[in-house]
Amino acid sequence: MTVGWHEVEPPVMAPLRPVERVRLGVRAAFAAVTLAVLFTAFLLVRLVELAAGALLGRRIEGVGDRVVQVWAVLALGTVGLRFRMSGAPMRGPGAFVANHSSWLDIVALQRAAAPHLVSKAEVRDWPGIGLIGRAIGTMFIDRRPGEAKRQEVELRARLARGERMAIFPEGTSTDGRRILPFKSALFAVFLAPELVGRVQVQPVTIRYRARPGLPEELYGWWGGMDFASHLRQVLARSTGGTVELTFHPPLAAEAFDGRKPLAQAAEAAVRRGFEAPEPV
Repeated sequence: MTVGWHEVEPPVMAPLRPVERVRLGVRAAFAAVTLAVLFTAFLLVRLVELAAGALLGRRIEGVGDRVVQVWAVLALGTVGLRFRMSGAPMRGPGAFVANHSSWLDIVALQRAAAPHLVSKAEVRDWPGIGLIGRAIGTMFIDRRPGEAKRQEVELRARLARGERMAIFPEGTSTDGRRILPFKSALFAVFLAPELVGRVQVQPVTIRYRARPGLPEELYGWWGGMDFASHLRQVLARSTGGTVELTFHPPLAAEAFDGRKPLAQAAEAAVRRGFEAPEPV
């Protein structure tokens, strides 16, 4: 399980020290137990929600999302990351659009707002992660041209029924020290006639700050980095770090003349937050 942005090589890390090996073992065990317990709880809650929805004739959900948020709180603590948030997540339907540095972005967004995710199709087949992604309602995007129309219809339908989605318009993850240009293709969905005036697009800046003595790129996952190896490094080395989420004012899609201006406005907001000085 690797990613595809290769413009900067990952740093060469020194061998783990004994204290880091102990930290890795303790954190890995705790993470495995909490994931198993809370994922089981989530599945049970979701079954109850589905049954209640069938009896009442309407969608019932919300408790399952709270279980996911509890997991995210514990997961960030397990990897040694403090959580800071400024601004407020929108409550209505639409999409959070954020810069993408790492798989940790997903945990931080779940901690803040529990959105449904839009992810690349290959994640569906990743061991364990794909199963969890399907269970929590992730929408998997296949970039083959023949799939584009079907996926656009699915995304429109999910937005129309009131879901909040999370999208990473850069299309890949980076080292966490830059923002790549936003791809505008998915922004066309927000301009669909049936969604005009009903959904919003909220830019979100995600920024990681490592403690002094650790590489600034520690939390970025990119290039030829293997997921398991990166998880190991974060579990072993990360202490005193911070993930900061800035929720910018939501954008009304109908105020923009097309998908490209909307994507550019979202990107500009995310960049402003990324370049802001570190909070005191």
